[in-house]
Amino acid sequence: MIFNSLSFLLFLPLVVILYWLLPRTARVWMLTLMSLVFYGFWKPEYTLLLIFAAVLDYFVALEIARRDDPRKRRNFLIFSLVLNLGILFYFKYLVFFSGNLQDVLNAFGNHSLIFPHLEILLPIGISFYTFETISYTVDVYRRHIEPERNFMRYLCFLVYFPHLIAGPILRAADILPQLAKRNPFRKEYLSEGFKRIVYGLFLKVVLADNIAPMVDHGFAMEHTAISAIDVWTLAFLFGFQIYFDFCAYSHIAIGCAKLMGITFFENFNFPYLAVSPKAFWKRWHISLSNWIKDYLYLPLTGKKVVYDQQQAISEINNSSTLKGYTALFATWAIMGFWHGANWTFIIWGLYHAILVTIHRLIIPVTAGISKRVRNIAGWCISLPFLMLGWIPFRAGSMTALTGYAGKIIQPHGYTWLGLRENVYLVTFLVLLTIIIVYLLNTYVKPLIENSVFGQLLNTLVMTAAIALVIIFLRPISQFIYFQF
Repeated sequence: MIFNSLSFLLFLPLVVILYWLLPRTARVWMLTLMSLVFYGFWKPEYTLLLIFAAVLDYFVALEIARRDDPRKRRNFLIFSLVLNLGILFYFKYLVFFSGNLQDVLNAFGNHSLIFPHLEILLPIGISFYTFETISYTVDVYRRHIEPERNFMRYLCFLVYFPHLIAGPILRAADILPQLAKRNPFRKEYLSEGFKRIVYGLFLKVVLADNIAPMVDHGFAMEHTAISAIDVWTLAFLFGFQIYFDFCAYSHIAIGCAKLMGITFFENFNFPYLAVSPKAFWKRWHISLSNWIKDYLYLPLTGKKVVYDQQQAISEINNSSTLKGYTALFATWAIMGFWHGANWTFIIWGLYHAILVTIHRLIIPVTAGISKRVRNIAGWCISLPFLMLGWIPFRAGSMTALTGYAGKIIQPHGYTWLGLRENVYLVTFLVLLTIIIVYLLNTYVKPLIENSVFGQLLNTLVMTAAIALVIIFLRPISQFIYFQF
């Protein structure tokens, strides 16, 4: 079941009504059951994987918490990591590794060992809920949180339908307390949640889905038919598409949870207005960036980790040592590989590691420049290269990626255009609109939101958004991040 489907438009009101009518304990059971139904619309048998992951880490966390011997606690954690990552490896990466190993053997002339052709269907959302189970057991191991004693509550946290398929990646410490208490009903939950859902659907069906055909057409063209300017344009256009698409899912997930009085943290914050690569990753897919930092980057650097109730887990000091840079590049390579079993995703991750490294190196050089000038120059320089990073993400193969890269470095590729004229216009207008919306949201909205004019304007905007969503709603259009 997907958010932009008629079945979900019937499913969601039923769940919300039952949630507010049922007592606290029954709420958890109902949410768990309905979340499994939500996931089971795709492949009912794969709900067993979800339940297995929940059972595994529920009991492992209890064992870790009650053991005092560090070696035994570590062994239980390793046991959980091996099983969780092993399942993820089988479904997501086995085909990739077997295919690459076969290529290596063939290159060395060994044709006697032939791996069978594998067709393994990737369970949707497996990357997201695997990260959530890992963070839970690691937090218990670090003694940052106490293990959840109520199994149904933990299962509910893991399978809770708003975030189940494509995030945000939630932390047990943030959600389990909200499931444990009984929030009194407030009409603001419904109004705020409804607005976020409408906003998300608008981003998806009106913007992302209408940009998609232009992106698909451009990337389907032969390399000889497009210019270097076209490659940059497609990079921007796909950057807008994936932003609207993924941001839409996060908004709908946050809105669905808010209808039930449950708060998710924001996952996007105008990332294309970031003034540096580092700032971009504090604004884009925030839940993943924080997860990678807390559970991969910091352990690789060997830094101590502290837990704070307000700031969650945070690093104590920054480091520019060889070990720090090694951890940075390893982390980004893994982060790229998390997105997909393809060398192009690893290239995408390493590309961003290079951008972050370059930014670190030039910071001391710009120390004497005013902050405003640094920010403007930083945005103008960072945005094109951040957008260019979407080319390996979208390319699909190393052959295609090599072709696009070749176009960019050819001087004569900047002397002609190969796409339709409206593609360049749409790209420019979308960027301009993002800038205008950011300025209005930052500087104008706080001044008028409580006034009569502000409330009237908000009503008109919401009405127009609802009308456009109804016009463009297509239940067959899935979200891009379902494949990850």
